[in-house]
Amino acid sequence: MTAADLSRCRLYAILDLGYVELVAAPKMVEALVRGGVDLIQLRAKNLSAVEIEKLAGELHSVTTRHGLPLVINDHPEIARNIRAEGVHLGQDDMSIADARKIVGADCAIGKSTHSLDQAIRAFYEGADYIGFGPLFATPTKPDYQPIGLGEIGKVHDAVRIPIFCIGGIKLDNLPEVLEAGARRVVIVSGLLQAPDIPAYARAAKQLLNRKSKIEDQNS
Repeated sequence: MTAADLSRCRLYAILDLGYVELVAAPKMVEALVRGGVDLIQLRAKNLSAVEIEKLAGELHSVTTRHGLPLVINDHPEIARNIRAEGVHLGQDDMSIADARKIVGADCAIGKSTHSLDQAIRAFYEGADYIGFGPLFATPTKPDYQPIGLGEIGKVHDAVRIPIFCIGGIKLDNLPEVLEAGARRVVIVSGLLQAPDIPAYARAAKQLLNRKSKIEDQNS
């Protein structure tokens, strides 16, 4: 996944097995693909590395068929083994430099950041993109205080890599998030629990594309 590939991404979906049954994961990926998401992360906190690698390999065959990048959460070795397009690290995971030694130059590395300082640090450590949040309270990250919308503009001024705002973002608050300066977002439960996942994704993508078009006209 090149820098140009990442820069074109707007809607980042996380396939979190806290919301999706293991057997339903491939069908969920197909639904997300139909909705037009730009990249998908596999997050499987409660599976063993062996189980994650098996599932990741199955899902990667689906995403590859559709030309969609797959990102593996927490496990650079798995990303390397299945030739995934990306790996995502948390603040308590290994350094970006150590992960780069494992996955090589062609695998994008993202990092979760929860403040402006962490975002700037991740940029200088060599992250290819960052997650910035949680903006709102979310059961996905119950231990993190929401940071609100006030820093979105500042982080976009300070960090020159793709920034995906994350945390409690849903269709009903997405316009507010975009108005605060976000250009790219991660949606988790809103997508995974939607009654019509492709329609939900398409609606979110429409809002994001509209924001992108306005920015292009003003640049």
